[in-house]
Amino acid sequence: MWHIIWSFSFCVVQCSELSDFEYILDLQLAKNLVLAGVKSVTLHDEGAVELWDLSSNFVFSENDVGRNRALACVQKLQELNNAVVISTLTTKLTKELLSDFQAVVFTDITQDKAVEFNDFCRNHHPPIAFIKAEVRGLFGSVFCDFGPEFTVLDVDGEEPHTGIIASISNDNPALVSCVDDERLEFQDGDLVVFSEVRGMTELNDGKPRKIKNARPYSFTLEEDTSSFGAYERGGIVTQVKQPKVLNFKSLREALKDPGDFLLSDFSKFDRPPLLHLAFQGLDKFISEHGRFPVAASEEDAQNLVSIVSDINEGAGDGKLDDINPKLLRSFSFGARAVLNPMAAMFGGIVGQEVMKACSGKFHPLFQFFYFDSVESLPTEPLEPSVYRPLNCRYDAQISVFGSKLQKKLEDAQVFVVGSGALGCEFLKNLALMGVSCKGQGKLTVTDDDVIEKSNLSRQFLFRDWNIGQAKSTVAASAAAAINSHLHIEALQNRVGPETENVFDDTFWENLSVVINALDNVNARLYVDQRCLYFQKPLLESGTLGAKCNTQMVIPHLTENYGASRDPPEKQAPMCTVHSFPHNIDHCLTWARSEFEGLLEKTPAEVNAFLSNPSEYASAMRNAGDAQARDNLERVLECLDRERCETFQDCITWARIKFEDYFANRVKQLAYTFPEDAATSTGAPFWSAPKRFPRPLQFSTADTSHLHFLMAVSVLRAETFGIPIPDWVRNPSKLAEAVDRVMVPEFQPKKDVKIVTDEKATSLSTASIDDAAVINELLMKLEQFRANLQPGFRMKPIQFEKDDDTNYHMDMIAGLANMRARNYSIPEVDKLKAKFIAGRIIPAIATSTAMATGLVCLELYKVLDGGHKVEDYRNTFANLALPLFSMAEPVAPKVVNHRDMSWTVWDRWIVNDNPTLRELLKWLSDKGLNAYSISCGSCLLYNSMFPRHKERMDKKMVDLARDVAKLELPPYRRHFDVVVACEDEDDNDIDIPQVSIYFR
Repeated sequence: MWHIIWSFSFCVVQCSELSDFEYILDLQLAKNLVLAGVKSVTLHDEGAVELWDLSSNFVFSENDVGRNRALACVQKLQELNNAVVISTLTTKLTKELLSDFQAVVFTDITQDKAVEFNDFCRNHHPPIAFIKAEVRGLFGSVFCDFGPEFTVLDVDGEEPHTGIIASISNDNPALVSCVDDERLEFQDGDLVVFSEVRGMTELNDGKPRKIKNARPYSFTLEEDTSSFGAYERGGIVTQVKQPKVLNFKSLREALKDPGDFLLSDFSKFDRPPLLHLAFQGLDKFISEHGRFPVAASEEDAQNLVSIVSDINEGAGDGKLDDINPKLLRSFSFGARAVLNPMAAMFGGIVGQEVMKACSGKFHPLFQFFYFDSVESLPTEPLEPSVYRPLNCRYDAQISVFGSKLQKKLEDAQVFVVGSGALGCEFLKNLALMGVSCKGQGKLTVTDDDVIEKSNLSRQFLFRDWNIGQAKSTVAASAAAAINSHLHIEALQNRVGPETENVFDDTFWENLSVVINALDNVNARLYVDQRCLYFQKPLLESGTLGAKCNTQMVIPHLTENYGASRDPPEKQAPMCTVHSFPHNIDHCLTWARSEFEGLLEKTPAEVNAFLSNPSEYASAMRNAGDAQARDNLERVLECLDRERCETFQDCITWARIKFEDYFANRVKQLAYTFPEDAATSTGAPFWSAPKRFPRPLQFSTADTSHLHFLMAVSVLRAETFGIPIPDWVRNPSKLAEAVDRVMVPEFQPKKDVKIVTDEKATSLSTASIDDAAVINELLMKLEQFRANLQPGFRMKPIQFEKDDDTNYHMDMIAGLANMRARNYSIPEVDKLKAKFIAGRIIPAIATSTAMATGLVCLELYKVLDGGHKVEDYRNTFANLALPLFSMAEPVAPKVVNHRDMSWTVWDRWIVNDNPTLRELLKWLSDKGLNAYSISCGSCLLYNSMFPRHKERMDKKMVDLARDVAKLELPPYRRHFDVVVACEDEDDNDIDIPQVSIYFR
């Protein structure tokens, strides 16, 4: 899906006149662009690899020290995508060399040189997009200039919003109302076009019209419709996306008059103007001293403060009241270092800006963006000696955080759940940061999935030759190749209740932190509950296309992940999908369901019956419902009149299915509910959002009809183990075989019941005769089984979206598009069908890199251990807009009792294998009267039951085993009980879960 080819050349520029330490950002950026599939990437660097570079560069090793950095990168970057041309420049850069490129990124250049190159890019015809990006310790900046007039073709990348019309008034202005199926997303001033409107056909001319007074289900049209025909029914209104022209300032102008800065953290609304001065001051410091400020050098920091103060004094009306010397001190201390999390984050941001510059898709960053994460610094004061380099690969990181935090990183016990797109980025980041690389440190990664071809566009640790291998194993090996000191173990277990023997109490208790890299909510919720239970920090993140979010779940400081959740995604009613679709999503949902029913579920049911007929019959009789009856009918049809023995049988079956799906069912529906049908209230039955269908007339001259039949025939043959002849791919021969099929004539039936209730959960209708019908069907099945060859089995087919040669998506796209034609719904190509039917969560390398960079900035805080809740940040970002929104996490709810307080994070632990009496005494000492104790669904004690007093001197573990029938495997050392309590005033009070340790 995301192997997008952008037709442009791109140059990452590294100038050696400053230092050798900024190329790391280039590699993070270049990696994202190569994964995106740009036409070409050119790397410029005159410097050589140094040991310092290994702190943040995932392609360098100790063996590369001394080599030219651009040349050292090419091979490993090329492995990411062979379709991208990657080249290098290792000589002095001249302005003339830039003429061959559409976008240029400078990551290490003096301000004067940047202004000179920017002027050249602006004056070039056409203008060359110019981006300047810097990462200095925990501070970063981006400047974009895409020329005097840059046209954005699509400002947000979202699909145009649509609405289904319910009514249009003959007024000036006209009021347009839409069905309340979904809220409208229109805004005042939007342009829209109308289609399929009946009655008021004047609106179907395709002319964009402006709207105002946009409401959730209505808007006003800035047009007089009083002379138009009266609205009858139907109609779709669709937003028309308008291009936007941006007038960028040159860097020369913007340095003096930067305009509005793009904010990321509203608690730091005054920070961007200060950082604007700070980066200029750093440039001047370097030009005066020929070097960066030395880490922890108070003299250099004071010098930088003085320079910034002088620049501020000359700023005129833009002069700041406070230049925050403490912040500038931190800026100076870390200015030489490029930290991997910062490089990852800015590599994501800048990578997206490059693609905006050359595609016109998404709104560019306009024009300065400044960011800092000084909250990531250790909370305790440190001696200057801890910042001194140790002549190791982590020296850049040590120069910012000191050697004490570096040791905490190396000794950390980390659990990464998932090794897909996020997981690959996390493993790369952790390896470069030195996490779990010494002493007792250990990184455990688990993922039960295998590598597919579609993963390669964003899961950058995987290569073509890894397809089919376990994700976690390959990712762990790749991470160890980045840093050979990494202590990493790869598992292929899903994290859930069924693997608590693998991820047992000891495993969770020994962890320092958990990092989620998951793609589904249920798994996230389970890990969240485990972290809550064992009081472990959880760093959560997710991506959706250009959007990403991060959430920090910190014991006793923040609410847990499950405390606030998005509402569940709205599902289309079953009757809508089956009989009344009104968009392509409905058609594809139906197509995916039919594929699975025909090719997977029914063959599996056949095999279940054939493998053990008596057990299968017993199960069907015990169920005795409409679903069991339907299953038996499908099995019987498959083994009786729909059984295939030759490939011609498969073609016959496919042709009859076409007629059934796209002609007969539609004729029956139109017979049951004619176009002029009315509801019980007299309203038109076929009113919006319902669309009246028309049957299709099959034709071998229609290539889409023929291709659909070919796909269905091939897959049907696979389920029966029938050889597939080569001639099936010859359209003329296939047409001849199809023409031989005799299609029965269809006659609509009067007594057919079609479900119209949107609340219905099943299309099957129960009958008092279900049991008798099931018995009759089972008898018939036994008769047909006797006629089958011994050992006959079908081959169920599981849907696989990533194999373009298996005909799965051909069948699903064909089913959906034929159905769309029935209902006059716009069709989609195979790629879009794959995206929807395959339930692909859109993921791109840029947003993934940004999310993981932000999380790893929080990881510094977690492992340091002394940060307050206000130091942490949750983030939502949308690189398409661009939008960055960072906020302090929400604190957990606190319950107070006596001199105690607790939150959802607390779990009370009772050791020494207590008796019931001892547990009650333990609670009583806290001023709590326990009147009920339960384990699972069983009551172990209730003060109202006299016989429960006989249990007072029994061990709690024995009560759990004997009463609750709790099974306690050898790896379990405790069990949990829920206690209902009252305080001294007889008020109920919620207390934490109580864990009883018996070993």
